[in-house]
Amino acid sequence: MVSMTWHIEVDRERCMGSAVCAGTAPDLFTMDADRSRPVRPDVEPDEEVLDVADSCPVMAIEVLDGGKVIAPRP
Repeated sequence: MVSMTWHIEVDRERCMGSAVCAGTAPDLFTMDADRSRPVRPDVEPDEEVLDVADSCPVMAIEVLDGGKVIAPRP
């Protein structure tokens, strides 16, 4: 069965607060003090989510589909 939503997690220990994610996709990410967090942890599948996770300079964003990490992509 295919998941209808993806789950976004931000490793706040790893996040360096570059705000690349919030600047690129403000509908998906926001800054909380000096760290990123998802606006909503569960989102509709969309290539933009994967692209933003891939663009994180410290790879602090993970996107999960049914518990399986699908981003960042190798």
